[in-house]
Amino acid sequence: MRAAVIFGLNSSERDLKAFRESSDCEWIVGLPARSSEADAIIIFGGDGTVHRHLSRLVQLRLPVLIVPCGSGNDFARALKLPDRKASLAAWPEFVSGGGNLREIDLGVITAIPALNSAGAPPAPHQHYFCCVGGVGIDAEVARRANSLPRWLRGHGGYLLSLLPTLLRFDPVKANISIHGSTGRERSIVLAAFANAPSYGGGMKIAPRAKMDDGLLDVCLVRTLNKAKLLTAFPTVYFGRHLGMEEVEYVQTSKLRIDTEKPVDVYADGEYVCKTPIEVSVARNGLKLIVSP
Repeated sequence: MRAAVIFGLNSSERDLKAFRESSDCEWIVGLPARSSEADAIIIFGGDGTVHRHLSRLVQLRLPVLIVPCGSGNDFARALKLPDRKASLAAWPEFVSGGGNLREIDLGVITAIPALNSAGAPPAPHQHYFCCVGGVGIDAEVARRANSLPRWLRGHGGYLLSLLPTLLRFDPVKANISIHGSTGRERSIVLAAFANAPSYGGGMKIAPRAKMDDGLLDVCLVRTLNKAKLLTAFPTVYFGRHLGMEEVEYVQTSKLRIDTEKPVDVYADGEYVCKTPIEVSVARNGLKLIVSP
C-alpha cells in the first residue's frame, strides 16, 4: 500500500505517526503526479486545504481520507469524521480491504468571463467546492475571518467577523436563475449554494443537503433589517432559519447568479472569483475513505 500525504498549515509529520504505526505502508509527501503512483491520499487539514487540492483530486480519482486539523472542519464532520481519532479508525479498515469507501458529488463554480478585445469570451474557468459556496454577507464575513490570526479564526473567528460586517454591509441586487429558468432580480443579504449542510464552523445553512443526491441546496435570504439579521444568525446553527419569511430554499442541479456589479464569490471559506457565475454538480466527483 502506498499512501500520499498532504499537510495543511496546522499539521506536520508528527501527525502522521499514529497512521504509520497502524498500518504497513509506503508514505509519499505531496500529491502524486499520476494515480499509478499511490493507492490513497491522506489530507491533514480543514475545508480550505481540501478545497485547494480538489481539482487534482478529481483528476487522480484516488480514495481520500480527511483528517480534520483546520480552523474549519465542516467537510470532515459531514463525513462523520469529527476528529483525528475517527479518521485514524477509518484508515486501517481501508488498508485491510474493509471497503469503507463513499463517492460524493462536488459543486462546480464556473466564472463567466467578459468578452475579450476580439469580441469572443475566453475559456471559462471551473472551480470545485466540497461544502458551501456563496455571495453576499457570508462571503464578506469569510474574507474578514481569513485575515484573523489562525488560532482566533478556529475559535469563533466567523462570529467575531460578523458584527463589523453587519454594520457596513449593503444588500446585493442579484438576478438568480434556477435550473435554466428565467431569473428574477432580488435584493439579497446572501445566496448560498450547498453540497453539504454546514459551513463557518457548524452553521447549518442547508440542513437538508446531501452530498450524493446530484443536487445543490440553495438558500436565499432577502433583504431584512440588520437587527433582525443579527438575531437570525444564531438560528442558522440549528437550521431553524428556514422558517423565516425572508428565506427561500430550493434544490437544483444548476443555477446562475448575475449581480448589478461584480461581487466576491467564496466557497469552502476561500475566495474563488467574482460574479457572474454558473454553479453545477459534478456527480461522484470524489472518492472518500469514511468511518467504518
